[in-house]
Amino acid sequence: MKCPHCGIEFHDKWNMGQSPGLAGWHYRTAKCPVCKQVTIELSPPLRRSQTHRQWRQVHPVGSNRGPVRPEVPKPIATDYVEACRVLPMSAKASAALARRCLQAMLNEQGFKDKYLVNQVEKLLNAKVLPTDIHETVDAIRHFGNFGAHPINDKTSLQIIDVEPKEAEWCLEILEALFDHFYVQPPAAAARKAALDTKLKAAGKLQSK
Repeated sequence: MKCPHCGIEFHDKWNMGQSPGLAGWHYRTAKCPVCKQVTIELSPPLRRSQTHRQWRQVHPVGSNRGPVRPEVPKPIATDYVEACRVLPMSAKASAALARRCLQAMLNEQGFKDKYLVNQVEKLLNAKVLPTDIHETVDAIRHFGNFGAHPINDKTSLQIIDVEPKEAEWCLEILEALFDHFYVQPPAAAARKAALDTKLKAAGKLQSK
């Protein structure tokens, strides 16, 4: 996981305890070895059907992901920021916003379809992604029922069942796609323009 204070990864080592004032509630704390700040999570009493605890971050409030680069279109960036903000409180809500963000980005890139799972399939079949991003995007189709619903006003923010780490992984996938689609192309174009300027000044042919 990443430290919600400084955004740098830290070891997943928690100090566990039981809340003295709330019966059945447990807490856990972890200190980041980089910034030395403490993260606190709470877990409500287990239900009969539960086999493991569900933890919710209560300090710090919100997520320390981002910021979003200005090259990312504002509506897409807005959904991403909101998905980051609600992640500590609700993985399901965060995943729903991440799903809408991914849909909008794939539509904007020309990978359009009624179903998100088909959009992802079109993206993968186009073979436009580096290997590492290709593999992580492929994995998103297996998160709960992430891509099985049609895109419309009623389902664009449909809540789906995902684990907290899966919801965080969705955000990491979005960040990788932001870099690939919006950040790298203009950066590459700027480098090419600078090279062409130097070649022209030297009386040589411009790069192709």
